[in-house]
Amino acid sequence: MSDNEQFEQLKRWRLILGQAANDKLSDMANGRGLLDEEQSLMDEALAAIYDDTVNDPKDKQGNSAARSAGLGASSPKLTKWLGDVRSFFPSDIVSVIQADAIERKGLTQLLFEPETLRQVKPDIRMVATLIALKGRIPERTKETARLLVREVVEEIMAKLAHDIRRAVTGALNRRRHSPLPSVTGLDWKTTIRRNLKHYDPERQLLIPEKFYFFERARRSKEWTVILDIDQSGSMADSVIYASIIGSIFASLPSLDTHVVAFDTEVADLSEQCASDPVDMLFGIQLGGGTDINKSVQYCEQFIHDPKKTLFILISDLYEGGNQSALIRRMENMRQSGVSVICLLALSDGGVPSYDAELAKRLSGFGIPCFGCTPDRLPELIAGALQGQDLQTLAGAITDSGKKSI
Repeated sequence: MSDNEQFEQLKRWRLILGQAANDKLSDMANGRGLLDEEQSLMDEALAAIYDDTVNDPKDKQGNSAARSAGLGASSPKLTKWLGDVRSFFPSDIVSVIQADAIERKGLTQLLFEPETLRQVKPDIRMVATLIALKGRIPERTKETARLLVREVVEEIMAKLAHDIRRAVTGALNRRRHSPLPSVTGLDWKTTIRRNLKHYDPERQLLIPEKFYFFERARRSKEWTVILDIDQSGSMADSVIYASIIGSIFASLPSLDTHVVAFDTEVADLSEQCASDPVDMLFGIQLGGGTDINKSVQYCEQFIHDPKKTLFILISDLYEGGNQSALIRRMENMRQSGVSVICLLALSDGGVPSYDAELAKRLSGFGIPCFGCTPDRLPELIAGALQGQDLQTLAGAITDSGKKSI
């Protein structure tokens, strides 16, 4: 390894290990300064969160001293730190650092001052924090907080809405063909398969004798979709994604959508879901106990045609209520013909801690229990509406790395 390569490695280790390793690493670099001006600013931004202490050569009396690293209560200092972080690091790293700032240093002032909140990079973790602390956010900051939440909601909607709508309409339309021509409704697969005998080998062209189109007109409220969402603190990301996805479902005329959130009490958010997902999110109360059985009992009233009902329970299955009654309800629901799925997580991360024993009991009734990333949800919904075997469908989706029960 050349001297320059070794020096670059020492610089990287210096940024990783922080100020405490500066002297030893500098000695290894033969006394050369490891960080340039920009890297020193980056190091300061990281030290404010991740260093327990940084050395301050002299205190006011000229004595050697140590001071606590941190951002303090100064709003200008916090604003500068936010600007530095966003300048030096990519957006996904910024999200992690911001979350750590709140968790490690208790910097809830990120959320309490409009001038600092405007500097925050909005992401789903920050939205979860805002929802959890919404009762403590000062009046002067509430509008800024809502704008931040709306930005994240619109970003997620933009990513998921098209695929979910296409999956739902595609699943419901691909049941019988229509004689009415429509380019957007052309069934390419069937058209090609049924016209293979008309292939012209000399010109290497397929000359269709007949075109096949998917039927576009479907009756309103053909399926009932029920999202039953556990709003305990560990499910924060899942609650946010599920709520936004519920809003997308509510916008589809072919679905009768119900969104229910629960802890020890049940809150029906279907109306807010259909109007404004931001209002719905601020109506959620993260944390508290869990009574899954009570919520499932509440949701039973929405089941009118079991074979045209999709029930999605989003929960880690830690039941604080009547577990025996919950098991009976879920089994009866499944046996009546309802398509029942339990998502242990609906998030970009892995499956959280969950009640493995209860998950296995439900799986024994043909109710798949697994973690799902939001980008795989359209595939899950389409398969369920098409009547695919749910256990097989869950297995296909979890092949990407998520563990199915």
